[in-house]
Amino acid sequence: MVEQITAMLGLVGILSILCQWLGWKLRLPAILPLLICGLLVGPGFGILNPDAVFGDLLFPIISLGVAVILFEGALTLNFSEIREHGRMVTNLVSIGTLITWAIIGCATHFIMGFSWDLSMLFGALVVVTGPTVIVPMLRSIKPKAQLASILRWEGIVIDPIGALLAVLVFEYIAVAADPTTHVLHSLVYMLGIGIGLGASAGYAIGIVIRRALVPHYLKNTAVLTIMLGVFVLSNLVQEESGLLTVTVMGIWLANMRGVDIDDIIEFKETLTVLFISGLFILLAARLDSQALLNLGWQGIALLCVVMFIARPVSVWCCGIGSSLARADKWFLSWVAPRGIVAAAVSSLFAIKLESQGLPGAEQIVPLVFLIIIGTVVAQSLTASRWARFLGVKSGSSQGLLIFGASKFARALAKVLLSKNVPVILADNNWDNIRLSRMDNIPVYFGNPASEHAENAIDMSGVGRLLVLSPYRQLNPLVTFHYQDVLGKDKVFGLNNNEGNSARHKLSESYQQRLCLFGESVSYTRLATTMAKGGVIKVTSITDNFTFTDFKRRYGEMALPLIYLQEGKVKLITEAITDLPVGIELISLLSAEALSDTQLSDESKAKKVK
Repeated sequence: MVEQITAMLGLVGILSILCQWLGWKLRLPAILPLLICGLLVGPGFGILNPDAVFGDLLFPIISLGVAVILFEGALTLNFSEIREHGRMVTNLVSIGTLITWAIIGCATHFIMGFSWDLSMLFGALVVVTGPTVIVPMLRSIKPKAQLASILRWEGIVIDPIGALLAVLVFEYIAVAADPTTHVLHSLVYMLGIGIGLGASAGYAIGIVIRRALVPHYLKNTAVLTIMLGVFVLSNLVQEESGLLTVTVMGIWLANMRGVDIDDIIEFKETLTVLFISGLFILLAARLDSQALLNLGWQGIALLCVVMFIARPVSVWCCGIGSSLARADKWFLSWVAPRGIVAAAVSSLFAIKLESQGLPGAEQIVPLVFLIIIGTVVAQSLTASRWARFLGVKSGSSQGLLIFGASKFARALAKVLLSKNVPVILADNNWDNIRLSRMDNIPVYFGNPASEHAENAIDMSGVGRLLVLSPYRQLNPLVTFHYQDVLGKDKVFGLNNNEGNSARHKLSESYQQRLCLFGESVSYTRLATTMAKGGVIKVTSITDNFTFTDFKRRYGEMALPLIYLQEGKVKLITEAITDLPVGIELISLLSAEALSDTQLSDESKAKKVK
């Protein structure tokens, strides 16, 4: 039996990675291959029967996995960030959540015949979308920057809010189903334990992190272990309160001042990918295909209500008074795929409710999976055409993500931003990030190739990556990561290959991308020029002042970097002899070039006199 459990865990792990890779390769939400895989190895071929294999261990596995997922999601719920991303996002995750919940809950009661309690629980479970399904979809759709930002931040923020709503509804049902307790008294006690213990634990961990009471290498592991311990303790003190506790704990940490949780979020996201993938295969393998078919026309009708009534009503109500056009609202009305959080939480609640003998509880999981399948498949296949029909697809993305926030990168970013070119600086050096923020440049602090960066960096309107950092070990990682995201011809770096020994040799495919600003330009050259008083200058190339005049004026001490032509950004990646007129040339001028030009101008002025 032990060997069988070990073999099944190994199989689930391998299949999880394969499904994640397939989703990345096909630019589809990973939930689709995970769902298909789970159905195939479970009810399809009968290879995996989670209940038979894991027995009594299955519930603790699902329970701990859901706790980690909810805690990680709650860590991203920073209230200040919600306000920063506009009124529409705030409305969607507050008013929109309540509208969607009410419509789906009522529809479930009248269509499926569920009790009001179970109907409202189902409504709470399927209000969430989630970044794991939204982000891959946005990459293939490529809508306007504003719409992509709204959908992306809605998915990030609504995860913990929807989960918290579902936990509260479930706890109400749990105490109401117990005839020996007073409902209001038990609910208040459960909320008190969940909120009180969660806030206390979150504050305590925040103090530990703020004061560096544990070494850096133990921080992530300590937070995970303490979170799981608090989850178990909460359930021991008050049954079913653990999920609320860890959600409140994560929200408290996310909003506590002076607490840096970026490393924790990145670690938790890596862990969550494993939990999400493994859990979803296990949950899909438990699904009874006959139970899906038994939902019949009622299930299809409820799916239509979710997609064609609840979402549009929510978007149009939340959009009142906003600057969104009608086409924007119609696009947002269609894109709201449900994600893995709904599947994981619903499966956990269903097991608990079935043990209490609640009528209809066995239909919760098949119904949630039907909503997930319907929304993800339908919207993945049609959203791009819908965006094109409405005219909300973005043009070619001219924005730049720059890895490395050195003095040169900051000066270049300021010039580009002044020309209305979107720029984001990413760096894991806090001093560079601090100076960038002082210049009002959008920034990301950390490794831009991390899972955290994928959710935190708003890539709307960004089409290319410039690697301008001195980090020789990290540069290739960032380069190859964004070649997969943006395309191989959209990533450029500096030629910093100054070592000649075999151990310092770089791969040929990587070296081909090290041509930014010319093959002879390195980070050292740029940094030295800036340190000696160099400046970045914008020059208009016209019929009266051609590129030949520019070279004659500044000589070889001027380094052309980028030029802007009819709203498009053109990178210079090789030695140039001529440039067209009607452009704005951005170049790096050395102090010597500026000095010589000033002396020449003064000499000409004297001759004129």
